[in-house]
Amino acid sequence: MSAHPFSLWVYLAQSPLLWLTVTLVIYAVTDAVSLRTRRHPLANPVLHAMWIVAAFLLLTGTPYTTYFAGAQFVHFLLGPATVALAVPLYQNRGIVLQAIVPMLAALIVGSITAIVSVVLLAEAFGLPQDVVLSLAPKSVTAGVAMGISESLHADPSLTAVAVVLTGIIGAVIVTPLMNSTGITDFRARGFAAGLAAHGIGTARAFQVDALAGTFSGIAMSLNALVTSFLVPIAITLLVR
Repeated sequence: MSAHPFSLWVYLAQSPLLWLTVTLVIYAVTDAVSLRTRRHPLANPVLHAMWIVAAFLLLTGTPYTTYFAGAQFVHFLLGPATVALAVPLYQNRGIVLQAIVPMLAALIVGSITAIVSVVLLAEAFGLPQDVVLSLAPKSVTAGVAMGISESLHADPSLTAVAVVLTGIIGAVIVTPLMNSTGITDFRARGFAAGLAAHGIGTARAFQVDALAGTFSGIAMSLNALVTSFLVPIAITLLVR
């Protein structure tokens, strides 16, 4: 009889539906906790869902490839979710057009700062060149960042890790940072979140304010485009 529960687990572990369900349930729980804390930055649902899922995989001895076979449907939805950002953009198009000049200026400055700072810091700490190249596109959404990493012959897996960590750290600190600096304009707050912390920062911005989320989505999209051009130039000039 004692073998039956184990046999049942072996059967369930091979089902893609199990891992999709695990992912959704864990995120639903962490999001409910975040809501109960009134969206406190340290209760970020992505942060806590990530380590809980990782711990669950370690405890059950489940390979990541097995997990991803079921959870990849969530990954697929990243595309439609990104496209859906066009809806609030259209709804707030008048406000967006009024701020187009300062947005473009912030975009250029922010993109350059994100790339140059991480490259110089990585080199200052003596990190290997392939690590430096992998970290350079950390502030753009994962799909674009990994594509840039591959074009530089770096490690896309390391890039993906850097992207997720950047997004989570940005989402956690953006609200306290903006409050401490006295920035109250939700356009600026959202644009900064999307520029520095891509999709995870954008999700956090939408939790705080719809207008902030709109500007964050714009920053995320434009930064992906600009960074794809700037990273090869920065690598050529800065990496020795």
